[in-house]
Amino acid sequence: MIGQTRGGAGVESGPRSRDDEAVTPLARLFSDQGQELLGWLAGQDGTADSALRLASELRGRYPADLISAALTQQSLRVAGRAKFSRADSMYFTRAGLEQASSELTARHAAQRFAGHSLVADLCCGIGGNTAALAAIAGGVLAVDADLETLLFARRNVQVLGGPAEITTVCADVQRLALGASRLAGIFIDPARRAGGRRLRTGDSLPPLDWCLGLAGLVPAVGIKAAPGLPHALVPADWELEFVATGRSLKEALLWSPALATTPRRATLLPDGLTMTAAGGPPVPVQAPGDYLLDPNPAVTRAGLVEDLARDLGAWKIDPMIAFLAADRPVLTPFARTLRVLESMPWNEKQAARRLRELGIGTADIRRRGLAGDVAQIHRRLGLRGEGSATIVLTRREGKPWGLICVPVPS
Repeated sequence: MIGQTRGGAGVESGPRSRDDEAVTPLARLFSDQGQELLGWLAGQDGTADSALRLASELRGRYPADLISAALTQQSLRVAGRAKFSRADSMYFTRAGLEQASSELTARHAAQRFAGHSLVADLCCGIGGNTAALAAIAGGVLAVDADLETLLFARRNVQVLGGPAEITTVCADVQRLALGASRLAGIFIDPARRAGGRRLRTGDSLPPLDWCLGLAGLVPAVGIKAAPGLPHALVPADWELEFVATGRSLKEALLWSPALATTPRRATLLPDGLTMTAAGGPPVPVQAPGDYLLDPNPAVTRAGLVEDLARDLGAWKIDPMIAFLAADRPVLTPFARTLRVLESMPWNEKQAARRLRELGIGTADIRRRGLAGDVAQIHRRLGLRGEGSATIVLTRREGKPWGLICVPVPS
């Protein structure tokens, strides 16, 4: 099935389109009755309790399966607000929303294809990346094997899409003759779930090797992957970019040699700040200083902790741990800076005594390189007082180490 839309206007679909949109309760959400019901539910909180109450109120006025689909859709729209500015007008499947790039990260990835005449969005899901590409590329070919998801993607492009012409195809991407197309670029977000279960990190459908092989058909290729992807799976001439929103690591992006500009990159959104590998002498390993730096997860996953240390004049407190130390209050968007109140070999009883002396009643415990249940440690410390602190549990020269810290205002 192929459909087409230009400039976010109505979708002109292939010969089966009218029947397609009436196949299931999900697709019937597009009908007049479905639209009426969704409009009635707009503004509801989407919780399970309200869904039960609303289902009772609506019984007899609408088909039961349509009520269920609409209530689910309203719940997903509420959840979708965390990713999309216009989530209340969009359509989601549960799996599609879970895997979808946010509006912010999709817009960032699309920038690599600026000026490309026609870009394919393979495994397009609910269309978040499709819409972002439509604002950048000359045209977009959106492909997904799931018909309902593709129908939702077409609707979502109308809500989010740019001026480019969009063509939608319901097909298995591995069966398409992509090499015979006019494509100037390909972006693919392979599924990381199968049969309702999450695949192992590095596994996907289609497999990563197949996705990497797309660069043999079209030079400009971008691949979205889980942020836990092992570096060793990425060819040496590809760029591996880790993207974080604030301090939340969102995704890994692989860029083919035609789009790559550096081997590894850490990107922080929404500001678009980036760090790349610069190289240099080994970073010294020394005792903690007056300040502790906790690198952004994107920096850590990109393997750029030592590059950050060299840039800031900081040092490591253990060869294998991604904390850095400094003797001055270094402020950087690539790390959180903490002032160290106490640094000592970790002993719970001694730490509890020192915390009481400091009047620490609330604490955020961060553990890196040490085993242990954080909730149980928190309970055993028996905190009392008006103050608050960050307790860092880590290793120093291979031995358990603890630091009592307070944040440095940015």
